[in-house]
Amino acid sequence: MLLIDRSGLEVAVLIDDDGRLVGVLTDGDLRRAILRGAGLDDGAIDYATRNPTTVSDGTNRAHALDVMRATRLDQLPVIDSERRVVGMHTLSDIVGRPVLDSVAVVMAGGRGVRLGELTRHTPKPLVPIAGRPIIEWVLLNLVSGGIRTIYVSVNYLADQIIERLGDGSTFGAEIRYVREDPDTPLGTAGSLALIDQAELPDEPLIVTNADLMAQFDVREFIESHRASGTAVTVATRRYDHQVPFGVVERGTGRQIAQLVEKPVLDVEVNAGIYAVSRDALQYVPKGRPSTMPELVETCITRGLGASAWAMESDWIDVGTPRDLARARGNQ
Repeated sequence: MLLIDRSGLEVAVLIDDDGRLVGVLTDGDLRRAILRGAGLDDGAIDYATRNPTTVSDGTNRAHALDVMRATRLDQLPVIDSERRVVGMHTLSDIVGRPVLDSVAVVMAGGRGVRLGELTRHTPKPLVPIAGRPIIEWVLLNLVSGGIRTIYVSVNYLADQIIERLGDGSTFGAEIRYVREDPDTPLGTAGSLALIDQAELPDEPLIVTNADLMAQFDVREFIESHRASGTAVTVATRRYDHQVPFGVVERGTGRQIAQLVEKPVLDVEVNAGIYAVSRDALQYVPKGRPSTMPELVETCITRGLGASAWAMESDWIDVGTPRDLARARGNQ
């Protein structure tokens, strides 16, 4: 009882001598025990939940939030492979984090043609991974990072996405929809011009594709963007690719300077996530297709600057059947 009172978490985790989880005792369990006549000398384990819901070490916040909402829990123990307790997710920590003034824009209008039959009757953002559509993982990460207002740009099979996501209350956010003309797809940036800028706060926007399995710190991303002083910041990832052939490096004329057998190329790639200052939105053309890379180039050429922010978390761009299989853990 003292532990629960001092921690303020309304729960005590019970472990054995080796640190392994054996039960969870809540303040509600204590009240019910006292009402049934329990005394202070009784063992806590007799009134605890012996097989509590847990998540594995390394589980991202979005998945933890999903589990907590599904099971109506406010606390969720984190255990390692030996069932030793290594942490605790709390609802107040995940969704009770300080709310950011920034809003997010999720681009969900693409057709996803590279996924073939999977997207013939289903929009790519609704293709399921680990029990829920890709776009819901995107939304949960934004909400867990402090975003509460999210614009979702829709086009292909838009009604399915709107019906699935609703007003956003299920995710702890307000969702506003931006509809493109089905006959005029606007690309990865064009729909930004459809948003009434009078509705937007004078804060950086987070712009992200809807087909990304990525966990990133939203607050850290925005703070990095502000510190850069640039109009746009691009989230990046390291990408290694081994060339399956020997690479010839020429010297002068027909001379070979070096022959490198199957080198590994290490490059920094665009992760499809951006922080955009509101002033940069004036350079998004109205009524015609445009892309986020084009907006980045415009900001550079106009002297507004663009910066990069390296993501350290896992990231998968679900663009092909092979990418989808990898996201589902099949490769």
